[in-house]
Amino acid sequence: MKLKLDSRAIVGSLGALAQETRLALFRMLVAAGPSGLSAGLIAERLGVPPSSLSFHLRILMSAGLINQRRLGRQIIYAGDFAAMNALVGYLTENCCGGEICVPVCNPGNALARKQAGRAAPAKARRR
Repeated sequence: MKLKLDSRAIVGSLGALAQETRLALFRMLVAAGPSGLSAGLIAERLGVPPSSLSFHLRILMSAGLINQRRLGRQIIYAGDFAAMNALVGYLTENCCGGEICVPVCNPGNALARKQAGRAAPAKARRR
C-alpha cells in the first residue's frame, strides 16, 4: 500500500521525530518490526519513566508514525511502516532526477526471511 502524505502531515511527522527520546523510540520500534514491543519493555530499554514514555508515545501516535494494539493486559506499540515509507518517499521523491533510488521497507519480507532461516536445518561444521 502506497500512502501519500501532504506537507502538513510531513511537518507533523518530522516534528514528532525532532526530539532525542522520540527518535530513539521510533528507531527501536522500527527495529522490532511488526510484532512491536510492550510499553514496559520500551520504558526499560530507553530508561524513561512511564509518564514520560506515555507522552512520547502519544506524540508519535498522533503523528501517525506508530500504532498500538492490546495483547491481554499489555499494550504493544509498533512502527507504522506505511507511514515511514511515505515519509522517506516524500523526502526523496526528487532525488536522482525523479528515479526511485531508495529501497522501501517491507518488514513482512524480513520476517519471512528470518523465519525461513530458523526453519532451515543447521549445516554440519567442516573440520
